[in-house]
Amino acid sequence: GPCTDCSCSSAKEPDKDPSHTKKKENGDRLCVPKIFFGTRTHKQITQITRELKRTAYSCVPMTILSSRDYTCIHPVVSNSSNRNEMCVELLEGKHGKSCSYYHGVHKLSEHHVLQSAHRVYQAWDIEDLVSLSRKLRACAYFAARELMVGADIVFCPYNYLLDPQIRESMDIKLKDQVVILDEAHNIEDCARESVSYGVTESQLRAAREELDFMVNNNIRQNNHEPLRAVCCSLI
Repeated sequence: GPCTDCSCSSAKEPDKDPSHTKKKENGDRLCVPKIFFGTRTHKQITQITRELKRTAYSCVPMTILSSRDYTCIHPVVSNSSNRNEMCVELLEGKHGKSCSYYHGVHKLSEHHVLQSAHRVYQAWDIEDLVSLSRKLRACAYFAARELMVGADIVFCPYNYLLDPQIRESMDIKLKDQVVILDEAHNIEDCARESVSYGVTESQLRAAREELDFMVNNNIRQNNHEPLRAVCCSLI
């Protein structure tokens, strides 16, 4: 059937763009897989894109997925301690305001430096994208996500590939794609981190007080007593 999540779904004739399509026996077109390249840190992505620029593949369509910490240029949101929540609130227009940078995403994702209209793809890193986004007053975070549709290679930190919640929120589909993990000996730690979280002593004390209340008021005692015991032992 037709492929919907990669660039070969556009109405190009197969012979015009052999890089993205192959003929299958029955005449259907076959998707060429994307390469997802996972690294431990954002800094390593910069090093790898610098290396990519030096190869014969520097003109391959690419994108870099990273957090709003690195890509948000909104004057208020980018200085906030919780950029994710604030960004979502702005996009939902909760307080009657919206994000003008978000509405300019297409200016960035369709820009000739990043897009193939003039066949001038050039490998770039996050700093390049953000400086271009400042010039165009467009959101680099969402532009990078849009560019994933047509990208042959997608760079991102490990946890974007390992953490199912991030994969879902970023709309990353790894089925039938190529995944490369740089310095893969770090994967265990990363996997452990993605299913771990920290709690403070005050949070434990607050939880214990709530559980005390539940138990003392005969609210599902069987469930709450063991939980209270866990809180007490941790405290």
